Parts: sequence; C-alpha cells; structure tokens
Amino acid sequence: MALISSQAETEVQQKDGGEEDDRSVTNSYSGSGEDSLDSLLNQRCPLTPSLSPRKRTTSQSKTEPPLLRTNKRTIYTAGRPPWYNVTGTTFKEAFVIGLCGGSASGKTTVANKIIEALDVPWVVLLSMDSFYKVLSKEEQELAARNEYNFDHPDAFDFELLVIVLRKLKKGKSVKVPVYDFTTHSRRKEWKTVYGANVVIFEGILAFANKELLKLLDMKVFVDTDSDIRLVRRLKRDISERGRDIAGVIKQYNKFVKPSFEQYIEPTVQVADIVVPRGGENFVALDLIVQHVHSQLEKRKLRWDISALASAHQGQPLPTTLSVMESTPQVRGMHTIIRNKDTNRDEFIFYSKRLMRLLIEHALSFLPLKPVLVETPQGTIYEGRRLSGKRITGVSILRAGETMEQALMAVCKDIRLGKILIQTNHDTGEPELHYLRLPKDISEDYVILMDSTVSTGAAALMAVRVLLDHDVQEDKIFLLSLLMAEMGVHSVAYAFPKVRIITTAVDKKVNDEFHIIPGIGNFGDRYFGTDAPSDWYESDEGMDY
Repeated sequence: MALISSQAETEVQQKDGGEEDDRSVTNSYSGSGEDSLDSLLNQRCPLTPSLSPRKRTTSQSKTEPPLLRTNKRTIYTAGRPPWYNVTGTTFKEAFVIGLCGGSASGKTTVANKIIEALDVPWVVLLSMDSFYKVLSKEEQELAARNEYNFDHPDAFDFELLVIVLRKLKKGKSVKVPVYDFTTHSRRKEWKTVYGANVVIFEGILAFANKELLKLLDMKVFVDTDSDIRLVRRLKRDISERGRDIAGVIKQYNKFVKPSFEQYIEPTVQVADIVVPRGGENFVALDLIVQHVHSQLEKRKLRWDISALASAHQGQPLPTTLSVMESTPQVRGMHTIIRNKDTNRDEFIFYSKRLMRLLIEHALSFLPLKPVLVETPQGTIYEGRRLSGKRITGVSILRAGETMEQALMAVCKDIRLGKILIQTNHDTGEPELHYLRLPKDISEDYVILMDSTVSTGAAALMAVRVLLDHDVQEDKIFLLSLLMAEMGVHSVAYAFPKVRIITTAVDKKVNDEFHIIPGIGNFGDRYFGTDAPSDWYESDEGMDY
C-alpha cells in the first residue's frame, strides 16, 4: 500500500458527488443526441483540467456520447479500439479502479481528475450511489426523519452491483439504476452504460464486499479530514438534496460518523494507494495514471489487417451468405453505379433502387409464423406474420445511413440506431466513436446496414457492439450493396450465425484494401463530398 501526500491544500468547496446531468464522463452512448454527434464530427480538442462545480439530486452512473462537457465547451475525446480478436471474441477486460473513502471525501473529484489525466478512450464512471436498495414504506418514513442509515452495508444492493460491475469489466452493455436522493427511491428509468477501456467505480463502501474486491484491479482510498468532509456534506445536502442543517448534523452524528469508523475506515488496509487531500494531490494522481497506462499497454493487442486479409484465401463462400439473383435489371443498375462517369443524380437514383430491392430480399429471411385473417368477404385467408417482437435498423455511419430511407419505406414505424467507426491512422485500427441504439434492442431482429464491405473490419466491430448489447447473433442481418470475398469471410468466420446479404460479391481487394473492380468511394459519390482523411468507413475507399 502506498501513502502519497502533497503540499496542495484541499478546498472546502470541492464536493463529493455526481456530475451535472449534461456533463459526460463516459465515452459510450445509447440514448438520443444528434447535436452531440455533430459536435464530435466538427471538433477535436485536448482534454482540459477545468471542470465546473457539480450539482445533482440523482445518482451519477450513466452513459453519454464520446464527449467531455465542461461549463465552457464540449471536448472531443477518442474512439474505442478493438476489444476483440479476429474471431469476434473479447480478448481483454476493462481495467477497474476502485475508489473508496468517507462521505464527501472527494472521490468523484479524484475520479474526474483521473479521467482527464488518463486521456484514454472510453472511460466509464460507476457510482455506488446508484445501488441503494429500494426502501420499504417503513424505511421511507425513517429516511424522511433522517433516521435511516444510508452508510450501512445493508443499505446497498451488493448483489446487483457485483453483476453490473462484472458485466462492465467484460465489456458488456449494462443497465444501471438511477437513485433519487430527494425521494429516497429508484427512478423508473435506468441508464444504459456500455463498454470501456477503464472503469472507475467509486463509493463509500467500495471495499466492503469480497466479491467486489475480486473485480478491482487497483484500489485507491481517498483520505480527507473529517471536519472538511462534514462541511462538504452540510453544503451538499442542504443546497442539493433539500435537507435542513439540523437533520444533516443529526444524521452525521448518528449514522455517518459511526459507520465510517466501523465499516469504511478499516478498509484502508486493502488499498493499494491512499490519497490524502483528494483531488488536489497531484503526486498521487500522477502515480495512479502512470500505473493505469502501464497496465493498459500490457493488455494491448494490435490488429493485423493483412493477416485478416489472407486468412481465408481460397475458401468457399459461407452458407450464411445470400447474394441477390443477378437479373438483367440488377446487372444493369450495377453497370450504372459502377461506371466512374455516372453523374451524381443517376448514381443516387439507381443506388436507391438497388437498396430497396436488397431490403425486400433481406426481409424474406425473417422467420414468419402462420396466421389466419378474415377478408372483407367473410372468408378466411391463411397468411404469414413476423415471428418476433420487432425489427430494428442500425446503420454504420456515414454511408450506411443512405440505406435507412429504403428500410423505412418497406418497414413501417421501424426503429433506427447509428454507429460511427473511424480509423486511427497511427495504429491502423478501426475505432468506435459513437453509437445510439434503441432501448431493449436485445429482443429485436437487427438489420445492420453499410453500403460496401471490403475487409469487414467495420462490420466486425458493429456486430460485436450489437452482441455486447445482448442482441442474439442469429437475429443480426448484415446488408450491403457490394461486398468483397475477404469481408464476407471475415464476418462469417467471426460470427457464423450472422446472415450476410448483398447484391454482389467482388473477388479481389487491392493493396489499399479497395474492392476490385468495385464501386469507388460510395459515400463521396452519394453525398458529393471529399471524405476527411480520418473517416473510417467500410466502403472500399475508407476501409483501411
């Protein structure tokens, strides 16, 4: 155990609590927010140490776009590199940092400072405050009178907490409860949190459970003077949680202080690092950051796209592939959109025609159940109906978004999601930057759309994201206007139950991983743009 101190004084104004509702400390997204995507695409700024004061009435664990918001600006962070190998299997777990300390000791301040200093993609902040148990009517009445001990281990749902943290460590999507401190109850809506390189878990009893301790890769105890913690708690509970000063002091003396001495303070013995004075102890923060960086470097596994390209040469195409019949009409449309001299209007028109045909073809693979309906003539008709809850469309930005209109024209009131993947030109790896998926997507048949697939790297990442959100592999349908054999093999090898559907498959991919003979850069030709150099799309011009 290391004890690190510094000369910096801890300001009384620093409060231990959650961030503002509009400030992101996580780098994944499963909600709404087109404005956040626009901001992501239009700026790249370094991380800044200045953070606005926090105010909250609910627990802080949540998921947001890949942005860090301060009181002055929205800061672009970075994408998430592959967390799985070419077989689609997760090869590394998230690094979990546990932060423990007394109430109002500055745990969240320390967590935010670590996030800023780490400067790594996709960090999740999980608060123990989210896991208070649901109170009975009698307990609610005690809480209203400041006579319920929220600092006792029995106040927390450790069983749910262990399940959630274990799934997060494995890179899975989880739902986290939201606790309302003003009503002492859980809200109906739960927040979706997804995937990370680093998970920071903070709470007063973060080290009080043996199963939790097994999940922590690094244990940090934030040690702050009791008088400072009392002043912070008074300010927080009065200004943010609607309590009166007499009630706060009563609760502190009766529950908070005794629980700290009995349950929290003794756990300092299991800590790897003790941080006096919290967020102002820069020496301790630097030590923590250096250790996390070294651990992440050890876990790093580089993708070899060349190996991916050659892994399946000469193999027969998989049975999960379905190629639309090359009728004279289909071949005629391919002739038009493959022609480099075709103008943009014609390219868009015939691409849309092909997309519509592709969608209709793909829907024929959905399972249907027999159903009887009565016609206006009073007779019975034996028909078919979708055997499942619903269909959801997910597009791989930006070119896959062009297929949404055709899907909506065929499937009424369909739900849509989006995934943004870009390439890191320093590492040559695909990176996940943004996702927005509908709620309860795990129950749906998912139509995953991209205009073209050459290596299959973007498609692999998108499928892995869907699986991490508990979508069943055999309910995923990958649709693309044009695919290379290499991309087909890559996806089918990693995910043998995914149905792959396209209008044509070309045999070759050149040294720049462009499909040959190909179609050109679909996104540029469709939108009439020159793509930025850092866009990673699975259409051939951008797929490595």
